[in-house]
Amino acid sequence: MNDVLLVPVDFTTASRIAVNHAASVAHTIGASIHLFHVVGKKSELEDAHMRLESFMSEMKAEFNDLAFNMTLRKGSIFEDIGEMAEELGAKLIIMGTHGMKGMQFIVGSNALRIVSSSITPIVIVQDRPIRPEGYEDIVVPLDLHKETKQKLALVAKMAKYFHSKVHLISPNENDEFLANTLKRNLTYASQMLQKAGVSYTVTVPETDEGDFAEVLLRFAASKDADLIMIMNLREKSLAGILGGSYTQRIITNQAQIPTLLINPSETGDFNIFDLS
Repeated sequence: MNDVLLVPVDFTTASRIAVNHAASVAHTIGASIHLFHVVGKKSELEDAHMRLESFMSEMKAEFNDLAFNMTLRKGSIFEDIGEMAEELGAKLIIMGTHGMKGMQFIVGSNALRIVSSSITPIVIVQDRPIRPEGYEDIVVPLDLHKETKQKLALVAKMAKYFHSKVHLISPNENDEFLANTLKRNLTYASQMLQKAGVSYTVTVPETDEGDFAEVLLRFAASKDADLIMIMNLREKSLAGILGGSYTQRIITNQAQIPTLLINPSETGDFNIFDLS
């Protein structure tokens, strides 16, 4: 068992939900779970170590067929989570987000800062535990960005492991050039998923009632989705649908659907989640 899933812990319910998701993924891909806690001051280390050990003992008792490890550091979650994932060669970071403030709790805006500093894909969960079937229905918005192909490679791998159905959705674009580009992306995505043996659907809303974030979230809720997968793009795409506020709205969606975020690779290749 060499694969590792990293779970940042702040001892809240959000952390327990994150471990719940990580346990399902770990069972599916044959991975261990590494719990990680960061404190801001040296004086907090002793108490934090006891709390982390106690938390890990609880998780071991609940998921007694999985291997758990832990690391405690003094530093900043905005830098150390990504660095820890790289050190471990983690396949995924799975972390909870909630509305609490103060200390170094992982709230929506902080989650974006963590994502931006990590090359490892991150699943962000709210209060909804993972279902017994895992990530059975995955919603994937497609846009005009070239990094879409990187996202699709990861989608195909995860879908094969969880026997998922992928629901592709693309914005309705009136501009003929942009519409044709989106159509080519949908064709590429369909061919790629078909070649990988992944079941999928394709949806292009007849009209965009509201912005694309609203359309996407309504669509995901209608599919009772288990996961939404998006790229974390700092600049808006040509379709004008992405950006920090878009990403944060997806992360904190009212239906509490978990979100998988990945940063675009500068090389154009994406092999972080190579499960083959």
